[in-house]
Amino acid sequence: MNLLGAVPVWVLLVGAWAQGLPSVSHLPCDSPEAEAAALVAQDYLNAQHTHGYKYALNQIEEIKIITTPGGGEAYLMDLELLETTCHVLDPTPVANCTVRSKYLTSVEADCDVVLSNVGGVLSVTSFKCKTEESTEDICLGCPMLLLLNDTAGLALVSASLASFNNKTGNESLFVLEEVGRMTSKVVSPKLLYQAEYIITETNCTIENNNSCVPLPTPQRGFCQAQGGSFGNTVDCMIFVRKTVNGTNDTVPAPPPGVHVHKGNLLVKPGLRHHKLTSFHDPDSSGILSAESHEVVPVFPNVTDVPATTNALNATDSLAVQPTLLVPLCPGKVIHF
Repeated sequence: MNLLGAVPVWVLLVGAWAQGLPSVSHLPCDSPEAEAAALVAQDYLNAQHTHGYKYALNQIEEIKIITTPGGGEAYLMDLELLETTCHVLDPTPVANCTVRSKYLTSVEADCDVVLSNVGGVLSVTSFKCKTEESTEDICLGCPMLLLLNDTAGLALVSASLASFNNKTGNESLFVLEEVGRMTSKVVSPKLLYQAEYIITETNCTIENNNSCVPLPTPQRGFCQAQGGSFGNTVDCMIFVRKTVNGTNDTVPAPPPGVHVHKGNLLVKPGLRHHKLTSFHDPDSSGILSAESHEVVPVFPNVTDVPATTNALNATDSLAVQPTLLVPLCPGKVIHF
């Protein structure tokens, strides 16, 4: 994983601590404490993410703890996360979601995250993420990501959604809410397109489909389609309505920023995948610079204190041996 900036993540320090010199210590990346903090960060990042897919932790690359003389404590973490096949609107817990395979063009996010520890409760105060597609295992015949506004891909989306509406017999008509991803690959002698997208329930029916708008508390679904000039197939899974007190009249509202595609299905040009929210809360934490989106090295001369060292050989008291640091990080790779 490439570092996100020229300054290491361990120098992300709170400006309010400038009156006292903080101490810096390590945790092993595979320790239970580090993994618990990383999962808090993972869930927080997914909660901020309103488009595309959920991300799952793949590796803890670094973790350091900053402690102030007053007892304040912050966890500074460098994390790698991978895109799963679960859309952010899918209620499936991310722990049960499948990480997308490399040959299907995996998408990874490198995130620097700062968490505060107050009374044993961890909470994210700021983060910055860079999301990129991995091309390591691209092969001849592998699906290739298309732009999210690719004309042929959107034609498949429209045609397959029409097929779904015509075949299901649902009382309500569904419309496109968001394209998740689109790919193409050669299946000789044809070009096969594949698309994943979110649909939302409207006030219309198949018989009455003029001026359709999404319902205030709609059902939503996730569709997977493939096809081309020779026709298409589609499979849509309607998400189970969440209930409160055994009733069905409380359904989550769409997250802020979710866009419902209408008419020409315009999306931001140039994108082939949805990205994690890249930057969060620079001002309230004092850790990240809002202008440069880079880390601010408040204390560049802080002594780095290792958590553990290898003991000297006790059987050879006359030997002069260096003290070796125990490798603490990066941690294990969870997926690939």
